[in-house]
Amino acid sequence: MVPGFVSLIIFLLALGGMIFVHELGHFIAARWAKVEVEEFGFGLPSKKLVTLFTWQGTEFTIHALPLGGFIRPKGENDPNIPGGLAAANPWKRLVVLFAGPLMNLLTAIVVFTFLIAFEGVPIPGSVKIDAITQNSPAEQAGMEAGDILLAINGQSVSEIEATIAIIQANLDKPVELLINRDGEQITITATPLSSRLKSEGALGVGLTYPTRPATFVESISGGFKVTGLQAATIVYLPVALIQGVIAPKDARFIGFKGIFDMFDVAVQEDVSTRQEISTTPAGSSTPTQKPTNWTLNLIGVLSISLGVMNLFPIPALDGGRILFTLPEILFRKRIPTQWENAVNGIAMLLLIGLMLFVNVMDFVNPVNIPHP
Repeated sequence: MVPGFVSLIIFLLALGGMIFVHELGHFIAARWAKVEVEEFGFGLPSKKLVTLFTWQGTEFTIHALPLGGFIRPKGENDPNIPGGLAAANPWKRLVVLFAGPLMNLLTAIVVFTFLIAFEGVPIPGSVKIDAITQNSPAEQAGMEAGDILLAINGQSVSEIEATIAIIQANLDKPVELLINRDGEQITITATPLSSRLKSEGALGVGLTYPTRPATFVESISGGFKVTGLQAATIVYLPVALIQGVIAPKDARFIGFKGIFDMFDVAVQEDVSTRQEISTTPAGSSTPTQKPTNWTLNLIGVLSISLGVMNLFPIPALDGGRILFTLPEILFRKRIPTQWENAVNGIAMLLLIGLMLFVNVMDFVNPVNIPHP
């Protein structure tokens, strides 16, 4: 069992790293656009503890709240300050605003590229038992991680969704499972139970596809594909809510506690699978599951969420500021700066209020995080 302190450290490093990478993107783009950056702070804007050094007019500092980072461009909200962000031409401002979310998306691409290279490419046509829950019907029946599921009650299975459908259609009934284990076909009888929680599964098995090693090109292209699909899913989420495809309770916001709970579950799972492998006797013929990478996968998903959410046209976020910049490009007429600053200021107060509400709800009504 991993102490909660370890999960907390990993959570702070991961979330802080994602915020820092976001701000680093803004910083690099600002330097490219010849926009002066007065400060690059490590941690959230708070009491300045120390100035590390100064480079080309930028103060690199450490602040009291050690989570992420921020940059303070010169003249961020005042176009009358020469060399400042607001005084730059709109195309350069767009580059600076896009750069932060883009860095988060690039981080996700790197993460998923690594995961695909490590875990391999799925081979369609068969279903693999990836994990077995303790004290589950599958464990009691003698199923093992690594088994290849060939048929259920004589019906061949090759897709995970179809396999789950067959299991759900036979709740509380014994089913015959034809399994390939180390090249030998065996038959096992197990009873999927309707009394088990949905997050546990009626049989208590984790299903996946067998994999083969991924090529270099497959790893990179897969990283782009997974990131693109995840980003598209987040963009579609508001539409799905309006259409009723997703229930509001299944798409609620979560705060820092909710994200920490997700990291805690992921870290526990990753450590436990590695401990199981390390304690497996040498030469044992019992197949063991591969070490999981839920923590790294979660970092990739959250990086995409941070990047995409910041591009939503919400005032005070990067997307809202981009929205204010577009009329200047399209119609060569800039929205009065005082209007933009007023809208962004009000929106920031509303966002802070929403964040406080969401974080309080994490304690009042905690999110149920299913164990992988």
